Amino acid sequence: MKKILCASWLGVMLLTPVQALQVTDDRGVTVTLAQSPQRIVSLLPSLTETVCELGQCKRLVGVDRYSNYPAMVRSLPQVGGGIDPNVEAVVALRPDVVLMATSSRGVQRLEALGLKVIALEPKNAVDVQRVMGKIGQVLEVPDALRIWRAIDAGVSAAAQSLPPAAKDTRVYFEVSRGPYAAGTSSFIGETLLRLGVKNIMTPELGPFPKINPEYVVRANPDVIMIGARNAQGLAQRPGWAGMRALREGRLCVFTPEESDVLVRPGPRMAEAARLMATCIASKSGKPGAPVQ
Repeated sequence: MKKILCASWLGVMLLTPVQALQVTDDRGVTVTLAQSPQRIVSLLPSLTETVCELGQCKRLVGVDRYSNYPAMVRSLPQVGGGIDPNVEAVVALRPDVVLMATSSRGVQRLEALGLKVIALEPKNAVDVQRVMGKIGQVLEVPDALRIWRAIDAGVSAAAQSLPPAAKDTRVYFEVSRGPYAAGTSSFIGETLLRLGVKNIMTPELGPFPKINPEYVVRANPDVIMIGARNAQGLAQRPGWAGMRALREGRLCVFTPEESDVLVRPGPRMAEAARLMATCIASKSGKPGAPVQ
């Protein structure tokens, strides 16, 4: 009798389909996967870093050209940019799922070719937490939000490291050429707020506004934060040579590697807060060398 019952139970288990995995992405689209994906193409550096921080780098089979951290992803096939991926190259990798930004032009074409796409694009702290949770759900990694708890603790520690004299420093953070600035509602702007300094951008401008350089001249920030890729010729911008930050050398120019840390809403956000805190502490207290 026991043998018959065991055989019946085994038959039921074999006939019962594996429960599908469903996740709703930032478009509001619910994506159904037969199982947790084993072959993943990631087309946004922050998503790539999150997958790896969750210990699942081995599932990545391709990345965008800007995904360069951790070092192990540099050996993976690159399939174009996040906004303009090489669709044919992505398809050739036979991914179970493609992780990419909602703003990417390749989403609909990849879906039309039968690929599963999960579009996620964090812009602020709440977004970052949600995206980490979503990726943890897709990868079936428990407690993915442990990453966010570590980030939160790291940002708090960076804020506590700043001397009282550095508080209320007025900061301009340039994200990229355009120029595009870090607005108050962006993850960068939120970090500046937690550090206790003031962003010269006003809330109505949005998370990453393209601004008129004259806006910065009128605001006359105490400290300017900018990447080395964008820093050349700052003093030649109309009116900029007369700003206090340039006259007194209150300028933090970040290396390309540091800029990657600063502008990616992912697992290294606590390191980004430490970079910003170090800049503020070193530039807000006393003048540095003038910028030529």
